[in-house]
Amino acid sequence: MRLDQLIYSQGFGTRRHCAGLIVAGLVSVEDAVCLDPAAEVLAVSGQTTFSVQRQSWQFHERAYVLVNKPAGYECSQRPGAWPSVYSLLPGPLRQRPGGVKSPGVQAVGRLDQDTTGLLLLSDDGAFIHRMNSPRYHVPKVYEVTVRHPLAVSQIQRLLDGVVLDDDARPVRAAAAQVVTSRHLQLTLTEGKYHQVKRMVAAVGNRVNALHRSQVGPLVLGPDLATGQWRWLTAAEVLALHEVGRAHR
Repeated sequence: MRLDQLIYSQGFGTRRHCAGLIVAGLVSVEDAVCLDPAAEVLAVSGQTTFSVQRQSWQFHERAYVLVNKPAGYECSQRPGAWPSVYSLLPGPLRQRPGGVKSPGVQAVGRLDQDTTGLLLLSDDGAFIHRMNSPRYHVPKVYEVTVRHPLAVSQIQRLLDGVVLDDDARPVRAAAAQVVTSRHLQLTLTEGKYHQVKRMVAAVGNRVNALHRSQVGPLVLGPDLATGQWRWLTAAEVLALHEVGRAHR
């Protein structure tokens, strides 16, 4: 891949701007300054490293990112009352160019501003569709803190299905486990608007706090601090693709 194309594809500005950075001696590949925008670079996703204006970066053909979302952030690029979750990402990730197969980095499903936990972002349109579509039954696990002690009847109703006000068809939890009297672990395979809160309200309780701990096989571990992000590994991306195919 041409060096200017590589830098452009990673979100460091327009093609012209990227070429100018290279000519100005502000781009290094594997610790060596390169002054030729047309220089051919071996671009290996997750391995090729470069720096732009001393900012070290790793080439990724497609962006697959995990964010430990804090409360008080909107999953919108044009937020209203709250800051955007995209502001937690570095500039190049936010600015990666879009295209027919690549919409630019987007949240893979949304979490409410007061919901915390595992949030995926990607610029792979097919991956975003697979993770979001109820057709693929990708499980999402939520840790739900409720206002009133949980009753056995409430758990059973969540498993049997409840009717929400925007759909006559019952919505069922794939799994529901009581952790403590006010802590419910709920697994869903679809993503309706405010679904967890509305399902819990439908069985006579109320959500006080909501945290997403898992998507498919991917678990949010304690090593990623609140508000921080990281690239998914190749194995994690493959596992997420596989869970979508397995439930198609």
